[in-house]
Amino acid sequence: MTKKTNSKSADHAGAFRKELLSHLTEENAHAGFDAVLNNFPSDLRGTRPNGLPHSAWELLEHLRIAQWDIIAFALNPKHISPEFPDGYWPTSPEPPSVTAWDNSVAAFRADRKKLVGALQKADLFAPIRHANNQSLASKAILLIDHDAYHFGQLVLLRRLLNIWPDK
Repeated sequence: MTKKTNSKSADHAGAFRKELLSHLTEENAHAGFDAVLNNFPSDLRGTRPNGLPHSAWELLEHLRIAQWDIIAFALNPKHISPEFPDGYWPTSPEPPSVTAWDNSVAAFRADRKKLVGALQKADLFAPIRHANNQSLASKAILLIDHDAYHFGQLVLLRRLLNIWPDK
């Protein structure tokens, strides 16, 4: 009986891992990272339309910084998080340079790849001592939730700027 239970637990953990990875790497119930940022016109990246509190640049940088911090917090016991909330947002609605947007997108993708690699190997439910005994699964769920919220803001922003295609 023990072997069947362990096998069943492994099957459940594998299925859960697959779901986590899917929500991080694919579009499911919402637009994904690429859909909300691809072909975003460079002249509109710093625009805050109709009184919205954030530009596309601010949202992209916030997504990058928050993701980096959550992953580093989970994987590196010596990581020190930025001051909240100011350390999680850029200081200007406009990108500071021509290359800043592309660098931020690349950094987001690199950190996401690091998380996916960790999720593929790790015991998803093991408490991480230096991370308040939270698990890597809980950190991944936090990111999925956080990203979906801000991806939705980017969709709204694109619609208000008339740059979101109807599907």
